[in-house]
Amino acid sequence: MHKKNRAMLIGSIGAGKSTLTNALLGKPVEAVKTQALIYYDWIVDTPGEYVENPFFYKNIMATALEVTHVLYLHDATKKKTVFPPNFSTGINKLAIGVITKSDAKDADVSLAIKKARQVVVNGPIVVTSSLNKEGLEEIRALVQCQSLQEMKECSDNWKSKTIIF
Repeated sequence: MHKKNRAMLIGSIGAGKSTLTNALLGKPVEAVKTQALIYYDWIVDTPGEYVENPFFYKNIMATALEVTHVLYLHDATKKKTVFPPNFSTGINKLAIGVITKSDAKDADVSLAIKKARQVVVNGPIVVTSSLNKEGLEEIRALVQCQSLQEMKECSDNWKSKTIIF
């Protein structure tokens, strides 16, 4: 991992931020309710309240100053997104849309991709399953990228269909 690159995960309560964090770091995957910002190695895990309540947007903006990438998580089992349209354009960091829970039996991955694209206008969307370890290597590789162009090239070179650009 490029030492200076750090990613912040944001998404609704229960979207899978902590589970994805643990999976990306190779820790046992367990769901925990995040109460405050938690800094791990190259990841910043945030409480779901940060995006569910616009009052906390200032916390997202302040934390974004410490990271190079923002991962916008969308739970594939949910029909709605908590993010306003084009939300990623308001944060001047490399954006990665992340579809979580793609392996759930009630997942609607194509709807989740559409919802994520409304939030992450420019940037890759990665379909993940923390339990099946799908999309994790792709996220790690994208967070090493220094520019949108580099992320595009990384996505183009990836062999799986888990990255949509």
